[in-house]
Amino acid sequence: MDGHESLTERFEERRSHLRSVAYRMLGSLSEADDALQEAWLRAGRADVTQVENFGGWLTTVVARVCLNMLRSREHRREDPLDGQVAHPVVQPESGGDPVREAELADSVGLAMLVVLDTLAPAERLAFVLHDMFSVPFDEIAPMIERSPAATRQLASRARRRVRGGGTVPAADLARQREVVGAFLAATRGGDFDALVSLLHPDVVLRADKAVIPSPEPIVVSGAQVVAKGAMAAMERALATEPALVGGRVGLAMAPLGRLRLVLAFTVTDGGITEIEVIAEPDRLREVDLAVLDA
Repeated sequence: MDGHESLTERFEERRSHLRSVAYRMLGSLSEADDALQEAWLRAGRADVTQVENFGGWLTTVVARVCLNMLRSREHRREDPLDGQVAHPVVQPESGGDPVREAELADSVGLAMLVVLDTLAPAERLAFVLHDMFSVPFDEIAPMIERSPAATRQLASRARRRVRGGGTVPAADLARQREVVGAFLAATRGGDFDALVSLLHPDVVLRADKAVIPSPEPIVVSGAQVVAKGAMAAMERALATEPALVGGRVGLAMAPLGRLRLVLAFTVTDGGITEIEVIAEPDRLREVDLAVLDA
């Protein structure tokens, strides 16, 4: 076996892990595969005979490639909120396998992908490598030209952004999670009676103009009416998961990790009394979204 064949085999053995790193860094399967291709080219040009930890070395190469791609994206950033919220399925940006990308997105978490995309490149790298792949800070620091202490702070800042900083009591949060989770399950399952049972008889739903879309914001009230509207969104619910919305439990519709719509709930002892549906791009940018711990 020649050196090239050996390198190919060693790279392929680690491809799944490297793709996982790249996908969490970039949030796009096509870009992750591009990063792996660039990493393979760099590996082919490098002298790896003295590399003791080949897997760790490849992870570093992939991370550096992804960091460069994120920084390039920052300079030419295009708004991903294209206003097409009426479509429940979003195709990958550059073709590829939508089923595989959907599986990857689900494995990471749709809300996690959305929040990761709000982090600065160095924060994202520090958080992903340390918190998701247990890479030590002293190995991450040279990639972003920071000290290990500064890198630790970046990861900590990213962690706070991911987890949110809500002050809702744990008991209230647990109650909200139970009710909102049941709302999502009933919507996905088309269980009209279960939806009605979760809603206060005088529940009010407010949806901005981009949700339908419509010329004016929509306001409807009454458990039966609101439940019928939820039933019409069954397909959207498949790409929706619970998240912290402004410190309270809500829902984020984010097919392939691209935020399209947010539902904010007011939950009382009498059930869900208010639902606000946000889809306008300018409003979505202002939403304080965080990941709901498992």
